[in-house]
Amino acid sequence: MFDHVVFGVSNYEEAKAFFVKVLAPLGVEVISEGPLGVELCRPDSPSSLCIRRVEEKATHLHLAFTAESRQQVHEFHRIALEAGGQDNGAPGLRPQYSGNYYAAFVIGPDGHNIEAVFHEP
Repeated sequence: MFDHVVFGVSNYEEAKAFFVKVLAPLGVEVISEGPLGVELCRPDSPSSLCIRRVEEKATHLHLAFTAESRQQVHEFHRIALEAGGQDNGAPGLRPQYSGNYYAAFVIGPDGHNIEAVFHEP
């Protein structure tokens, strides 16, 4: 549905380091960086996440990233906590969303709710 998502962060270097580290288990990497910020995506994906430098306080977002396995959800969560994220929901099934919704949630820089989700049984 989305080609790209762009959002601003109040501490660019902190946010970039956090997202690069946390999204690595999901196969996401830096594809470009310039004066405005950084663009991250999977090498085989047309969708990207763009982190921009801004002066004002960023608005909180909920960003959900597709994992390719439950193990990736666990790796995402573990690395996010190691990178300074706050636990906002340990890896596990979320039957309130659907029977196979397996996800983990963390609060990242600027208070964004970051999720990794796997939809298969």
